[in-house]
Amino acid sequence: MVETTGGEPDDGAAEVLDRPLPDGVRRRVVQIVSDGFGGLTVAELPAQLRQYARFAPNRRAKFAGNAMAAALETDPLFRQRIAEKLREAQPELVGALDSGAPPPAADPLDVAAAAYVLRPTGWVKLVTAAGEEALRADAERADEESRAELERLREELAQARGQTKAETERLRTELESAKREAESLHRKLRGALSDVKRGEAALRKLQGEMDTARADGQGQVSAAESETRRLKARLSEAEAALEATRKAAREGRSVEDMRVRLLLDTVLEAAQGLRRELALPPVSVRPAETVDAVEPGRMTPKDIAARALSENDPAILDQLLALPQAHLVVDGYNVTKTGYPQMPLEKQRLRLLGQLSQLAAQTGAEVTCVFDGAELAAPVLLAPPRGVRVLFSKAGVTADELIRQLVRAEPPGRPVIVVSTDREVADGIAKAGARPVASVVLLKRFSRG
Repeated sequence: MVETTGGEPDDGAAEVLDRPLPDGVRRRVVQIVSDGFGGLTVAELPAQLRQYARFAPNRRAKFAGNAMAAALETDPLFRQRIAEKLREAQPELVGALDSGAPPPAADPLDVAAAAYVLRPTGWVKLVTAAGEEALRADAERADEESRAELERLREELAQARGQTKAETERLRTELESAKREAESLHRKLRGALSDVKRGEAALRKLQGEMDTARADGQGQVSAAESETRRLKARLSEAEAALEATRKAAREGRSVEDMRVRLLLDTVLEAAQGLRRELALPPVSVRPAETVDAVEPGRMTPKDIAARALSENDPAILDQLLALPQAHLVVDGYNVTKTGYPQMPLEKQRLRLLGQLSQLAAQTGAEVTCVFDGAELAAPVLLAPPRGVRVLFSKAGVTADELIRQLVRAEPPGRPVIVVSTDREVADGIAKAGARPVASVVLLKRFSRG
């Protein structure tokens, strides 16, 4: 419906839309305002729209759509400025609207939005027609979708009916089979009930016999338990006495006897080795032998100086292992991670133990190889090679602590050689009387064969 004010010409500015602006037309109007918005200065914008002056067109249309539509409706000057921008952007469409003959190929929504901004004579009719056209198009589209959905539902219904029929036939067959099986189970159940009644009667008879036997056996069990407790008490006393005797024997004689005997063997062999090293004659010293001179075939001080070895010379290890009753203690992972760290731990252990077995066979020395138990994910199943004692540290004890325990367990005076690059280990065992040797020296000795 078009309303005009009395006494004024019936032009487009006096026309009033008697219904809400259709959604499609409103979206096109907001887009026209957003496109023309950027061509205006901040001073030309209404106060409520100046905060959106720096927004991008799409963001402006999203966040300021309602404000722009309201300003266009209530601010004639702003609407005129937007209309001027529209005339510059779409001259053909604006010219057609001014002439009163919109182009037939134009989108009705675009025509209605432009008419709403320009307000030519008859713009309300254009807006109303565009809204009705949009509603008609939406109704046709909804009708098409409804028909397609109805057709799809019909197909699904036919398919469901077929499936239901097949499922009904299957269930009917299963029901007949279940009925026959139920009848068979009923017959078996009746037979089982008869068997249960006979079994219950036999069970009651056996229960009476068991009660009698239990009463007779209870007295025998009580007597046997009393005798068992008495025998256990005597056995505990005997075991305690035996353990005390064994402990006294171990602590009082075995360990000390072993340490003294080992030290005695060490001293004797050291004395024999010293005699051989000094080439002492088997007879007493003669006065002529006290004269300082160089005999044929004997070493001179120069020869003795030439025998000095560096700390990294593997020959020094041979000299140490040649001492009487020498004990070689090896920090296993310290050696393997120095020599071949790229190998898995298992292969590191096997390679080192094989080389130590050959060294033990060549030198005759006692060899103990210590590994850190904290490196293990599970217990190791390992057959120690001939001549090598293999030890793993317990939980909470490092390999370094186990090596120091081994050194402290030896009697003072026995030659103990510890192979480790760990400075703390070397300092600790040196204070206890052992001889530290770097891991690289042992590796060089292995490579020499």
